[in-house]
Amino acid sequence: MLFFELRKHSKLAAKRHPMYEKNKFGKFFMYIMSVFWVGYLMFFGVSFASIFRESVPNMEAYHIINKGIGIFLILDFLLRFPFQKTPTQEVKPYLLLPVKRNRLIDFLLIRSGLSTFNAIWLFFFIPFAILTVTKFYGIWGVITYGIGICLIMTFNNYWFLLCRTLLSERIWWILFPIALYIILGIVEFYCNHPISTFTMNMGEGFIEGNILYFLFTIAAIVIMWLINRQLMSKLMYSEINKVDDTKVRNISEYKFLEKYGEVGEYFRLELKMLFRNKRCKSSLRSIGAIVIIFSLALSFSDVYNGASMKNFIAIYNFAVFGMVMLIHIMSFEGNYLDGLMTRKESLMSLLKAKYYFYSLLVAVPFILLIPAIITGKITLLTCFSYAFFTTGLIYFILFQMAVYNHKTTPLNEGVAGRQTSGTGFQSLVSFAAFGIPLILSATLRALFSESIALWIMMIIGIAFTATSSLWIKNVYLRFMKRRYKNMEGFRDTR
Repeated sequence: MLFFELRKHSKLAAKRHPMYEKNKFGKFFMYIMSVFWVGYLMFFGVSFASIFRESVPNMEAYHIINKGIGIFLILDFLLRFPFQKTPTQEVKPYLLLPVKRNRLIDFLLIRSGLSTFNAIWLFFFIPFAILTVTKFYGIWGVITYGIGICLIMTFNNYWFLLCRTLLSERIWWILFPIALYIILGIVEFYCNHPISTFTMNMGEGFIEGNILYFLFTIAAIVIMWLINRQLMSKLMYSEINKVDDTKVRNISEYKFLEKYGEVGEYFRLELKMLFRNKRCKSSLRSIGAIVIIFSLALSFSDVYNGASMKNFIAIYNFAVFGMVMLIHIMSFEGNYLDGLMTRKESLMSLLKAKYYFYSLLVAVPFILLIPAIITGKITLLTCFSYAFFTTGLIYFILFQMAVYNHKTTPLNEGVAGRQTSGTGFQSLVSFAAFGIPLILSATLRALFSESIALWIMMIIGIAFTATSSLWIKNVYLRFMKRRYKNMEGFRDTR
């Protein structure tokens, strides 16, 4: 009953939220996009069944796909970073009631385990199984196979949750999954493929309804559950009792920014906010880790040699800092916006400082992609084109959220805080900021040569970058017209 009561409270909190109306529109659009991707997965499931049947006639198609389940798990793990956040719950009010803290953590873990994201891969595996499994095991084999895939993805969900929680505490924990995957890769390729053999047998065990494989997977889920429970309990205790280290060991005043006046002061405020607050630091660390991994994979691996994947990674690396951080523009400042509003024209300088900071941040993926340029994976023109397009059109789109955001984002709360994930409207704008350059790039490449397409995108980006002072002023004026409504929302959600 506690689970249903907490779920009811979460729904009521969402309905009473100031961003509820925008959230409904954003969620509706995201549902449409989910249907689109479901169709894609079903198409790939049907296609893989016919491709494997024709290309490897001496081996059943489901054996081949089962040998590659590890690849699906790694892909699922990476996809969860941009689309899935660590579960949170406002804990303090419940601690006044006779409710154990572990029960609250169990609720978070149950909610994460029942996430629809864990079942999304069924739209690939079920059509594939219908075409390949039914002729030997009938519809019952498809059902048991689907249950087994759900269990595997649920285990992967808790494995991701463990890594994401550790990563939010210390950036060096990113080495933990990387090292594990490297070790598993070495074992697979140099020890007569034991991992793919095991996954092939496990997949066939699911199809046959072998209870031992189901019990093994459930036991692995329980172990991962207990590890997450212990870790989240420790972190929640630290957050509630404020026993975490709050000392600033390295004090930097960024005095070199003083000569830039008020804009320099807000540039300094942005740096201190990002590098001294838990929520901001963990987001930057996660983004930086993903950009580094993608850049290294593109530069020194043949996995992403396809033109579409190169294009995807290049755009993602440049746009991701803004997609994750600027989508919450003014939401972090909602914690102390009342103080900022006491100074005339201060928000204009704040917006300019944010734009300058995130424009300079584009240099990070540019530098990380230099090895890819040297190895010939991408061209220098590609980097310049996407860099200017990011500081131009993409930031233009993201900065519009400064007008409409009126939800305060906590700076230091984690698993014990409020529901701090982005709203549906924010997800929609973030998707537009990433989807528009992908669609525009693909369209221009279809109409013109690759170099002409890149030049056109760079010209568009330079135009928006050169006129940034004009549209930033427009954003500022529109915000000032809504300032009382927005400030009311910021106060209500602190």
